[in-house]
Amino acid sequence: MKKFLMASAATALMAGSAFAGGHGNEVKLGVILGFTGPIESLTPAMAAGAEMAMAEVTESGKLMGGAKVTPVRADSTCVDAGAATAAAERLITSDGVKGIMGADCSGVTGAVLANVAVPNGIVMISPSATSPALTAAEDNGLFFRTAPSDARQGQVVAEVMIEAGIKSAAVTYTNNDYGKGLADSIAAAFKAAGGEVTATAAHEDGKADYSAEVGALASAGGDALVVAGYVDQGGPGMIRAALDSGAFDTFVLPDGMIGSALEEAFGDEIDGSVGTVPGTESEGASMMAEMIAAANIEGGDGPYVGESYDAAALIMLAMQAAGSTEAGDYKAKIMDVANAPGEKIYPGELGKALEIIAGGGDVDYVGATAVELIGPGEAAGGYRQLEMKGGKLTTVKYR
Repeated sequence: MKKFLMASAATALMAGSAFAGGHGNEVKLGVILGFTGPIESLTPAMAAGAEMAMAEVTESGKLMGGAKVTPVRADSTCVDAGAATAAAERLITSDGVKGIMGADCSGVTGAVLANVAVPNGIVMISPSATSPALTAAEDNGLFFRTAPSDARQGQVVAEVMIEAGIKSAAVTYTNNDYGKGLADSIAAAFKAAGGEVTATAAHEDGKADYSAEVGALASAGGDALVVAGYVDQGGPGMIRAALDSGAFDTFVLPDGMIGSALEEAFGDEIDGSVGTVPGTESEGASMMAEMIAAANIEGGDGPYVGESYDAAALIMLAMQAAGSTEAGDYKAKIMDVANAPGEKIYPGELGKALEIIAGGGDVDYVGATAVELIGPGEAAGGYRQLEMKGGKLTTVKYR
């Protein structure tokens, strides 16, 4: 997959120096995540993961002849496409970012891609937008993601359910692109595996009472309730209503429901519930965990922190490979630096990677999450299987 387009190490370094002009020059990267909204408890750690990669590159002094990388945060809200689009426009027009790490939730990611990234020719790498619809989005080669599609998550969730002895389940989902796509994927895979979906219904976020929604699902029955929602919004409301009414006491929790807020809200009330979130037991994951612990990042063991680090890292490595910070130049290098052949690169080794690229060599970025890009807007990836035990989300195994 690698193409040896760089004439020489000297050419690359000259190109980098011509743009960056030395260590004092700045390359801005956008970090657009839902700092408010239904996953606001997760995004500070995600942003910290991306910014850790940027600081690592800056400290190495090896990007584009010694450029400083500065993160610029913006709020996607996770759910308000208009607000996310306006925030992304400001990143480009006011702040002058050269790439975007984000967005996070699938609906706003699609909106930013179509309305901002494509018209302005800006690369986006999302750490967590998982809607299958994004695979086929018109992106002019500008969109990538480090988390796998929910087409894959649906299969994994169904396998976990069957192995847990769940033979029938009702499904509720947050009423947006992410929720609908994930619910459809889970339901199809569960049925194909021999399970029965008793009922499927959307729920709106932001309500105070979900007893009516739970009542409709309870009348259909099931061994468990699948909650394809958000951990800081309607998902917990659906669980609370189900527990209070006695309708369900076992829950299936895909990635948007995984976070410390779930443990704080329910503890051992939902012991025995199962869940999934992207993750691997790779060498890189262990290295990333050590880095997060050393940096004392609150919530650093939460979802999508490693994916955020990797998304930022890929942008910067691609810039180095292209000898340019312009997205039109470096977008074609992202697949190259992400995949074999080349020297494997892990968290904490970004300076090493930049040096190899500057010398005319190739890198295979493995990163924190065993990165492998398998097509436009598509990443291969593993999942961490979780179970609620003693009020804590406990890793069972990796898939």
